[in-house]
Amino acid sequence: MTSNGTILVTGGAGFIGGNFVRYLLDEAPEIKLVNLDALTYSGNLGSIADLLEHPRHLFIRGDIRDERLLSRLFHEHRIRGVINFAAESHVDRSIAAPGVFVDSNVKGTQVLLSASLAAGVERFLQISTDEVYGSLGPEGFFHEDTPLSPNSPYSASKAAADHLVHAYHHTYGLNTVITRCSNNYGPYQFPEKMIPLMINNARQGKPLPVYGDGGNVRDWLHVCDHCAAVWRVYRGGPAGEVYNIGGSHERTNLEVVKTILRHLDKGEELIEFVKDRPGHDRRYAIDASKIRRELGWAPRIGFDQGIADTVAWYADHADWLDQVVSGDYQDYYRRMYGCRGSA
Repeated sequence: MTSNGTILVTGGAGFIGGNFVRYLLDEAPEIKLVNLDALTYSGNLGSIADLLEHPRHLFIRGDIRDERLLSRLFHEHRIRGVINFAAESHVDRSIAAPGVFVDSNVKGTQVLLSASLAAGVERFLQISTDEVYGSLGPEGFFHEDTPLSPNSPYSASKAAADHLVHAYHHTYGLNTVITRCSNNYGPYQFPEKMIPLMINNARQGKPLPVYGDGGNVRDWLHVCDHCAAVWRVYRGGPAGEVYNIGGSHERTNLEVVKTILRHLDKGEELIEFVKDRPGHDRRYAIDASKIRRELGWAPRIGFDQGIADTVAWYADHADWLDQVVSGDYQDYYRRMYGCRGSA
């Protein structure tokens, strides 16, 4: 797969998308980027403010459901490839407002696929999630051929989008690949997600809300490792393939919270167990052997070092964190967790 020309990155002001934009501008000097983001609650222009004048990066505020805008962008910038990070991504929000997730994640992906097909792009990479597979027992791993069994409106919308991507490849011959990653963490993550939420509360001495008994298990992947994997798949993954991307760092939620408290020199009395999320999947674990074997990618950042670096980053960027934790977020937090204190 060619790795020059102009690539459209959607959702490039969000957590993973923004980190990917940074990664690609550093790692691929032959690439120009058109960065399209609607700047909803999780898209933060402050996260990429230093890139807005970069000569190879053009930011455009817009929605992937806007057919006219997409047509213009593909034509004016001669887009050669698409990497779709754009999505509503938080499970709790999907439980509260499932229709928003269907509209954005399903319809949005379909509109973007159609625009890509009409423009004759060389490659379309869909960023998906391990949550489309459902929940695991205490043993075993998700493989690329594991049947999809989503359990939340969020994961159902992502699974539907994956099926559309596959259909556009099978029916229309669009050159597509799909990546499904485990839980990401790292800099610039919106504090509704567990790790920045816990860091933000702990640094202020506020309660750390932990769902249920805290025993839910996730495989954690540093966002920088994820970005490297996405680029490896974009350049080298055969059309029609799916690649799982995992960090091989399984931890219970409670283990993660206690690790954060240790790094911040805070006591475990800040932990507050709250009513569990409806339909909360018990365990996710990814088998990433396919991408290792076929494309030579492997994670480089261990979980302990990654968490230490992440805690340090938020300490050094307290102004960024305070800016994104707005009044609207405070209201959302109280609705979701209902515990004493506020984020």
